Amino acid sequence: MPPVNRVVTMSGQTAAMNRERVLPLFSRLMCWMVVGMLLSGCATPPSADDRDALAEFAEVNDPLEPTNRGIFEINRAMDRLALKPAATAYRDHLPGFIQGRVHDILANLRAPVIFFNEMLQGEVHRAMQTLTRFMVNSTIGLAGFMDMATALEMEDHDEDFGQTLAIWGVPEGPFLMLPFFGPSNPRDTVGMAVDFLTDPLRLWSVNSNRSLVPIERAGTQAVDGRAGNLDLVADVENSSLDFYAAIRSLYRQRRQDAISNGRGGANRPAPGISEMPLGPVLDTDEELSRSALK
Repeated sequence: MPPVNRVVTMSGQTAAMNRERVLPLFSRLMCWMVVGMLLSGCATPPSADDRDALAEFAEVNDPLEPTNRGIFEINRAMDRLALKPAATAYRDHLPGFIQGRVHDILANLRAPVIFFNEMLQGEVHRAMQTLTRFMVNSTIGLAGFMDMATALEMEDHDEDFGQTLAIWGVPEGPFLMLPFFGPSNPRDTVGMAVDFLTDPLRLWSVNSNRSLVPIERAGTQAVDGRAGNLDLVADVENSSLDFYAAIRSLYRQRRQDAISNGRGGANRPAPGISEMPLGPVLDTDEELSRSALK
């Protein structure tokens, strides 16, 4: 092997080894930081004699509010420092056609996760719609480069394992503000982890030694999503007396709407194999309603 090629190979191996060491260390540091922040402050519940205040405290369901507000401010600072400028440049300087193609590719890559969760929820008809969209966009649409399924008036959905757990009757738990990820709750946090671990793209990247692919995809999703919400988030911030409380409320509204698919349905148990129909079930009344805030 020529000396130059040997140096390049050794450099690549060294970078890979450093990445393998740094990423687990970063993950552990993040876990300890979250635990420390959670232990550092909790909201003091009102006196049991004040029933109205106690009922409001239970309805808000934010016992970690001091800690959550601290994380919220850190997230806002990181947003102002990095994500918002990147999203603004992306929206203002990248041609709209390119932005659309990036968004379509990201949406198509997420389709297998949506399909998986719709099957777990017993929504076989919706799952078949998602599968059909994925096949159309992955072939005619050139690997998702063009959203041909929407052009053919095929309905799109958005499901995740947090919604699946809700459908199965798992309670949401207290409100959480996660570093980097923003508003959540224990149920949705577990759901996010399951979706990440079962994502076919992540599994492919791990098995093909392309460990940076999920990180690159997540970064692109963050910029694309933030660019789409720049004006909306600014309007909420400017019109809110308490921006944190407004985000908390909007997050819960969005999740409730997503769980019910815009229909306000009740939770139902996890479907057994015998309960799932063998073919598609026609349901022409299904309509998807999603909040604009993500």
